[in-house]
Amino acid sequence: MTEPISPTPAEQSLDDIAVMLAPLVRWLLVQGIPLNALVRTLRGVYLTEGHDDLARRGRRVTDSALSVLTGIHRKEVRAFMEAHHEPTGASASVSRLTPTPASALFSQWITDPAYREPAGEIRRELPRHGPAPSFEALAREASRDVHPRTLLEELERLQLVEVQPERVRLLSDRFVLPLHDPAAVHTMAVNVADHIAAAVHNLQAELPSERLLEQSVFADGLSAASAHHLGEVARQLWGVALEGMVREAHAQIAQDAARGRQPTPDHSDERNTRARFGIYYHLEVNKSNNPGED
Repeated sequence: MTEPISPTPAEQSLDDIAVMLAPLVRWLLVQGIPLNALVRTLRGVYLTEGHDDLARRGRRVTDSALSVLTGIHRKEVRAFMEAHHEPTGASASVSRLTPTPASALFSQWITDPAYREPAGEIRRELPRHGPAPSFEALAREASRDVHPRTLLEELERLQLVEVQPERVRLLSDRFVLPLHDPAAVHTMAVNVADHIAAAVHNLQAELPSERLLEQSVFADGLSAASAHHLGEVARQLWGVALEGMVREAHAQIAQDAARGRQPTPDHSDERNTRARFGIYYHLEVNKSNNPGED
């Protein structure tokens, strides 16, 4: 009798990849995005990442090398390279991974001690103009490239503020975007991309000290009420973590600037690193009963 062939590590990984892709595919189906459109996008990402991988390893980037690495036919590789000249996929679009000026302004408003009431609560109304604490001053601190009026109009469009003749009132303490807003999809994309990037980095890290924070707490056998209660606890914990992390990030940025570390044209300086810290909470009905930690 022939012994069954054991799955290769790559085949086993594909089973786990299917688990990761399932929620995304559910969303794609709701959005009406068919498989062939996703395949076209995925082909471009494969070629972009393949190009970057060869370059990082000091290999010559050719149509043949890309074809062998990605499994994509040479004719398709050549057509893609001729159309794009240089790959412009996910890894090349670093700017797409940075927060929008509106979200940066919002985060600073709800975390900056200068925009708190004497009792420590968020100052929910600011003068539109004038020195700090005002919306104009806050907007100029958050972004030097976007006019305060433009930021104000964007926050109003997102229903996060109410604009009065001389005052701006904050309507929410969370940057929650309206349903179907393109910015909501962008926010999801960059958050999920960095989460996956951290997890993949950890799978490749040789030493424990090289691994990034990527942990979760898992509890099963809960009632619906208990699960929703834990969700509220998670929101409260995030509020504390957000305030502390933003405050520390501003302190580190100011400290780097005080040391005179200015970016150079060849990006060989020490200020070329970005970081993202996030949290998520998910619940669904299932049949297992064992609390534990991932």
